[in-house]
Amino acid sequence: MKSLPFAALARIAPLLRAGLIAGVVVAGLAYPLAAVAGFGIKAGSDALQNMPVELTVAPSAQTSYVYANDGRTLLTMFYEEHRKPTPLAAMSPYLLKAIVASEDQRFFEHNGVDAKGVARAFVANQQAGAVSQGASTLTMQYVRMALRDGAQTPQEAIDATKQTPARKMREMRLAIELEKRISKQEILERYLNSAYFGHRAYGIFAASQVFFSKSPAKLDLTEAALLAGLVKAPTAFDPAEGNRSAATARRNYVIDQMRKIGAITAAEATAARQSKIRLRLTTPANDCVSMPSAHNDWGFFCGYFRNWWLEQPAFGATAQERETNLRRGGYRIITTIDPKIQASALKHVLEKERRRSKFAHGEVVIEPGTGRIKAMAVNRRYSLNQDNNGKHTDRAKRKDGLKGNYPNTVNPLLGGGDMAGYQAGSTFKTFTLLAALEEGRTLSTSFNAPARLRTKYITSPGPSACGDNWCPKNSSKSMTGRHTMWTGFGKSVNTYFVWLEQKIGAEKAVRMAERLGLRWRTEIDRTMAAPDQARKWGSFTLGVSDATPVEMANVAATLAAEGKYCQPLPVRAVVRSDGTPATHKGVNVAAPRCHQAVSPHVARAATDAARCVTGYGAAEGGCGGSGTSPMVYATMKRPVAGKSGTTDASKTAWFIGYTPQLAAAAFVADPDNPDNVAGPGRGTISKFTVAETLKDALKGKKKMKFTRPPAYLVGSSSRSDDRSGSDGGRSRSDDDRSRSDDDRSRSDDDQSRSDDRRRSNRR
Repeated sequence: MKSLPFAALARIAPLLRAGLIAGVVVAGLAYPLAAVAGFGIKAGSDALQNMPVELTVAPSAQTSYVYANDGRTLLTMFYEEHRKPTPLAAMSPYLLKAIVASEDQRFFEHNGVDAKGVARAFVANQQAGAVSQGASTLTMQYVRMALRDGAQTPQEAIDATKQTPARKMREMRLAIELEKRISKQEILERYLNSAYFGHRAYGIFAASQVFFSKSPAKLDLTEAALLAGLVKAPTAFDPAEGNRSAATARRNYVIDQMRKIGAITAAEATAARQSKIRLRLTTPANDCVSMPSAHNDWGFFCGYFRNWWLEQPAFGATAQERETNLRRGGYRIITTIDPKIQASALKHVLEKERRRSKFAHGEVVIEPGTGRIKAMAVNRRYSLNQDNNGKHTDRAKRKDGLKGNYPNTVNPLLGGGDMAGYQAGSTFKTFTLLAALEEGRTLSTSFNAPARLRTKYITSPGPSACGDNWCPKNSSKSMTGRHTMWTGFGKSVNTYFVWLEQKIGAEKAVRMAERLGLRWRTEIDRTMAAPDQARKWGSFTLGVSDATPVEMANVAATLAAEGKYCQPLPVRAVVRSDGTPATHKGVNVAAPRCHQAVSPHVARAATDAARCVTGYGAAEGGCGGSGTSPMVYATMKRPVAGKSGTTDASKTAWFIGYTPQLAAAAFVADPDNPDNVAGPGRGTISKFTVAETLKDALKGKKKMKFTRPPAYLVGSSSRSDDRSGSDGGRSRSDDDRSRSDDDRSRSDDDQSRSDDRRRSNRR
């Protein structure tokens, strides 16, 4: 064999220094050098000359943990490799002794390469005529893991692990250099956090959880020996799915090696060998479909969170990058979901519509002033398994063999993702009300609303047409007569609000909805909301457009926050693996994202009308008797406002309700077939669900009151009208609250009046 050039020999000088005696070193080096020589002189020389001296360690993939708002209740995890870095001090001493005894008994003596081990492997492999024995130290094994985990291409990953002389030489070179830079303890810690133990458990923390449902610090001798034995061949020695006798034999080998190096006594070894393997297996949750069975309902919130994450530029330039960072970044995520409010919402949802119903009944609860989502409940199981689902309610799809999405589905029924939503009916009168108030019209604005109104809007022939014009009607003849915003909103008088919409322009109501967070997801909604079409969209105020429960709950939250709009937010804190908060352009991603969407005085005036709906009664005007939802105040017994909404033939039934502290929206609809009629019998379901959930959530909390609207938005209503008869079931003691109850000073009102009128003139 030709000798290597001097420069090449100089490159392997660190290897020579790793030996204990020259003879052993020479023999040990014969294995890699003989192998490299097989490349030829020039190739071997180049390989050694170009060999790197510094190991670039890519961050290991880590598990991201997702918690409820208390920071303790685990919802789920996201990971590609289930791993959580653990310091050496938090590991059982048995584990450290076991891994050294089984993998590298001279670990604390060599400098990265064990020359004796190299010599032994060379002799064994020469006799076998193949690679029958390795010579990898713990340091070299860690180097291999680091190269594998840092691979940028599939070929790099293959090169990091395949059996070649060049790979072995590279590992040796890097191992020696690494031991010059960091301590043995740090190498051991890195090794144990990088090793694969089987069952998708990467690192000792995950392995301890998966096999024994405990932390690494609590591993006993037999458990530590078992896990240490797995790193050699996780599949072959897997005690859960593999050969239990093979796992026992490998564990006992590790125990014997521990006794051999004096890590344990002979008595300890004998007792440990005789013990049976006792596992306490845990399958770590991964993604939203792995929620604990007792809290499967959290899956819909989790799905909303995941969709939110994929839209945030703080976590990557593309949705794919954001997904990767969620599964590899090791984030600690504290969400906004409140387990108590969630449990209450689910309870009341299921009381009114069972899971196997083809009609979805769901509710979203949001905190005003922050946008934080407190609950998302629906009468469905969050599951991909649709084997036992009911028949599809769309006849054409049923003929094609498709099943319905009940009771199991992962569709975002409450919002997020590609969810279009459901027609929201008269809840959309809220946008017309706000737009009219912003234009300077007062709550006292009156109109003699007919049973049927001929409008200026052109329509196609149909039940709502009179000639070429759209002619909507009221749901009841009793609504005919003169109405103000209080009575028109409280009783949900269609012809009053269509008339009001005509006065201000339908496009202003559409733009108001957009300002309060609505997005158009269907082709027809996008077409009608376009600037050149919105002014023609007369039916908009009656809620013919789709909206999601998240959006409508947030509309209520915006009114509760006196016009401050906050984006719906599913997180309270997002902390990176290094302990720093996740930010984007210097702003914490978990901070509420709020702005004043409408003036506080306009929002207060709208709330005064919305009080008529719930039976709580207005502060400044007459509600004209009971509103559409008197059971809400009767149930809650605290200040509450809201709006009900049903569509033609009761295909959907909504209610949005709010107090100053909390807002909610509930609905009933068939997500599979929007034309399927829920029926009038379900018309009050959403009202009770919202009222009962808010009552539970606010139990024991102060009864906060709404602020009165300014005089310039009240108009010339008579106070006697407000107090006549049974105004939504309220007693005089309720009505006669002191002005300090919710008044601002007149100077504030006057300033707001001038501000709002300037805003109106600009339009």
